Amino acid sequence: MTYDVDRLRARVPALNDGTAYFDGPGGTQTPDLVAQAIASAMAAPLSNRGRLNLAERRADDFTMGARLAGADLLNADPRGVVFGRSMTELCFMLARTLAHEWEPGDEVVVTRLDHDANVRPWVRAAQAAGATVRWVPFDPKTGTLTAEDVAGVLSERTKVVAITGASNLLGTRPDLRAIGELVHGTGAVFVVDGVHLTAHAGIDMQAIGADVYLCSPYKFLGPHLGMLAASPAFLETLHPDKLRPATEQVPERFELGTLPYELLAGVTMAIDMLADLVPGDEDRLPRRERLVRSMRALEEYEDGLHLRLRQGLESLPGIQLYCHAPHRTPTELFALANLPSEQVSVRLAESGINAPAGSFYAIEAADWIGLGAPGAVRVGLAPYTNANDVDRLIEALHSMAA
Repeated sequence: MTYDVDRLRARVPALNDGTAYFDGPGGTQTPDLVAQAIASAMAAPLSNRGRLNLAERRADDFTMGARLAGADLLNADPRGVVFGRSMTELCFMLARTLAHEWEPGDEVVVTRLDHDANVRPWVRAAQAAGATVRWVPFDPKTGTLTAEDVAGVLSERTKVVAITGASNLLGTRPDLRAIGELVHGTGAVFVVDGVHLTAHAGIDMQAIGADVYLCSPYKFLGPHLGMLAASPAFLETLHPDKLRPATEQVPERFELGTLPYELLAGVTMAIDMLADLVPGDEDRLPRRERLVRSMRALEEYEDGLHLRLRQGLESLPGIQLYCHAPHRTPTELFALANLPSEQVSVRLAESGINAPAGSFYAIEAADWIGLGAPGAVRVGLAPYTNANDVDRLIEALHSMAA
């Protein structure tokens, strides 16, 4: 089925002022239905979870509904879906918890490609435990990271391999399935940062072999939260720091304090909207099947629009494009000759085009490709980006590069 971008655009109020948003990798604009779900949750009876009264039941229903939605999105078990303030917070908690079992000589693998949220928690936890950090490099000329790169640092002492599903800086998509097979061959835990990938592709954490998959709903039309998915059996083996009266149940033992129930209502609505990107059969097909269909259509649409964007960027005189990996998300990082990247972003903003400059917390990747301060301009497509947005961007850049 054909993806209808105008149908989604009609549900995103922020687009009404004519701004072209290429800052989706930092967070998407919010559809009206998601905002309404959040507001409705807050405007009616709401309290801590329980089943005694309406307020308790609504909180419980929002929580369980979001777990079910997250599980459908990732092909996970809802009993293993955890919510937190951010992916960064969840990753720090996970790293600290796993590190309780590490010893000097054990090894933790991270990559030069990742956002620091999937690097620093592991580095800090390894340092505290006396474990060794092993770094996976990538080709700085193409932006490619291969399974062979990962294989080169694995050993019988490897405890965790943490890797991105897609680089938020360059868009590079490593072969997660092949890497997962290598990791499991060592008996290590395979942790995937899917924050950037989940917005652009259908996810099946079972197929890629991820023991833990982390993502952020605000990157795919939802509210500002972090989400972690793992098997309940795996989570049962972990004992994070928590308050004494807090439950030992999984997944609740990983959720510190009261959850933002209104935001969980927004998460469910965002995932329902993703499932409905290609309408039809809502009453007959399970949400998981509709998500697979819709994300496949979205990926095809974004691939075509990405080609238009890439060709437009390549037509610019004096442009430096930082990624040439064959398999990646619709994300581009570039710089224009003789024009500071920060100034490019300022001039684009003056034209109603949001495209920030920087290294976007992917500090290891930025250093590895020699980016330097103040970084480069990043443009990323979102489900509501259309051809007119791309053409406006290229036209504005041509006026600067001329």
